[in-house]
Amino acid sequence: MASVQAESSSNAASPLSAVNDFVIKFANVNGSGSASANELFAKSILRMGVPVSPRNIFPSNIQGLPTWYEVRVNERGWLGRRGGVDFMVAMNPQTWDGDLKEIEPGGYLLYDSTKPLPRSKFRDDIHVIGVPLTQICSEHYTVARERQLFKNIMYIGALSVLLDIDPAVIEALLGEQYRGKEKLLDANRQAFHLGRRHVLDNLPHPIGLRVRRADNVGERIFVDGNTAAALGCVYGGATVCAWYPITPSSSLAEAFQKYCMKYRVDAATGANKFAIVQAEDEIASIGMVVGAGWNGARAFTTTSGPGISLMNEFIGLAYFAEIPVTIIDVQRGGPSTGMPTRTQQSDLLACAYASHGDTKHVLLLPEDPAECFDFSAAALDLADRLQTPIFVLTDLDIGMNQRLCAPFAWDDTRVYDRGKVMTAEELEAGRDFGRYKDVDGDGIPYRTYPGTHPTKGSYFTRGTSRDPYARYSERGPDYVYNMERLLHKFDTARSLVPQPIVRNAARRTRFGAIYYGSTSPAMTEAIALLEQDGLLIDTLRARAFPFPDSVRDFIDAHDAVYIVEQNRDAQLRSLVVNEFGIDPARVPAVLHYDGTPITARYIARAIGERMRTAGAPLVADLGANR
Repeated sequence: MASVQAESSSNAASPLSAVNDFVIKFANVNGSGSASANELFAKSILRMGVPVSPRNIFPSNIQGLPTWYEVRVNERGWLGRRGGVDFMVAMNPQTWDGDLKEIEPGGYLLYDSTKPLPRSKFRDDIHVIGVPLTQICSEHYTVARERQLFKNIMYIGALSVLLDIDPAVIEALLGEQYRGKEKLLDANRQAFHLGRRHVLDNLPHPIGLRVRRADNVGERIFVDGNTAAALGCVYGGATVCAWYPITPSSSLAEAFQKYCMKYRVDAATGANKFAIVQAEDEIASIGMVVGAGWNGARAFTTTSGPGISLMNEFIGLAYFAEIPVTIIDVQRGGPSTGMPTRTQQSDLLACAYASHGDTKHVLLLPEDPAECFDFSAAALDLADRLQTPIFVLTDLDIGMNQRLCAPFAWDDTRVYDRGKVMTAEELEAGRDFGRYKDVDGDGIPYRTYPGTHPTKGSYFTRGTSRDPYARYSERGPDYVYNMERLLHKFDTARSLVPQPIVRNAARRTRFGAIYYGSTSPAMTEAIALLEQDGLLIDTLRARAFPFPDSVRDFIDAHDAVYIVEQNRDAQLRSLVVNEFGIDPARVPAVLHYDGTPITARYIARAIGERMRTAGAPLVADLGANR
């Protein structure tokens, strides 16, 4: 085998040098088996005690189209996308030119050098590492599929030497992945060591980017948001799930089923204490959930934007008939089919005002898997308490990518909040029951479960107007009473939903920023980047709608508040302006919507330029400490 050396132009920038702080990106072909190998790489660094944040960018077909897997390695614990790539593993000729453009000057490129490429295919300011992966595979494997699959493990072996990753960690992970499958384990180990051996024998190593053992992971867990939300529904008492498969939410229902099979099967009889229905479409799924909620079950559906569009009529029924429903919307790119395997925060308005007529819905906005767990459980309580649909809005970035987060916590003494439910004893004692009557000023009426009492407490559930006792009525005063009461109930929700989290800068500043959900990790790093440039900014992370008054107070306390979100139409900003009547000029939008997760560099650049234009003082010029 010909010796292949690291290649670089004499004009190349100085090689990047960093320990436990770099971005590596894998460019592959979908269906090539690369996903498990790339995940193995990310987990190996995590096992060495260094925080990582991987993101899988994949196409909406089975195989053949480009796919990427980006891993942020950062000992400080930044978990958002930074922007830029320090090391590109280019395994897809289709995307070669675009992949090379992403590499930072002085960065590294690893490619399959079996077939020589002209120098014109490379950049002069990067450092090229060629490994003849196809040639090595051809010499050791005869089956075409094996050659493809083991090429991926082979480049992981090469990277382990180049980046100084402990091979024992990867060996252990392979052992866990193929436990009980010794033939597969041996073959993967062989491929891994073939990649290592080639670099050890032929290439300078390690390079300037390196991984060194640390202890910065702590007790955090590594999990995706869909799995976390599913477990939150189990702990929150959900017993019914009706759903229709749609990317990127399908794995949530599948995870719920897995956990129900583990925790919701009667040990004595083997009977399932849950019902999971894959419906014929999204309309049927929300109809089943509304029916289950009306019957007293804790029920939810999981979907994405197109499903929300189809569910609107049933959502309106649940809102007007006041039936507890939980809807978990894992957002993706839209409109229409849009970009089904890309991420956006583009369903905010569709969910906040879902259905025709005057409607306002409660939205919960988790930032990571830990809050996906907490908020999914909380949504089931809120749905019962408020007798209304509750939306949990995640997105593909949170839902389908594994993330480091705090361990899930649950108080075993916690009692589910079933809200105002009138009992048979209360009915028998003659207590007045008006299904749509506000009895204590919070806008929330009492309800009964079906069959509560043989003769009392029944009512007709309808989607048409009625009086406080559920009797059909088209009288204007009855309709106004009901609609005003629903609005008052929405106002009651302000104090019940998760409250915003405010972070004040070290010194007083005229500028603020509001953001939510998956923007959070990039925003946290962007704040630090701005501070490095002498720009201070206060931030508020919205965690729910309706917004409490503290959101308006935050805006009133600043000259300008930048609202950062991942959609074209500034939907969070529209909600803020609409709900508080704020001058739109005071809340300029910072928008990102190309389908990839927003980056820290993008946020810092967009806000920094505007702050400088607005005459933001440097840190040294700011007033007294808070």
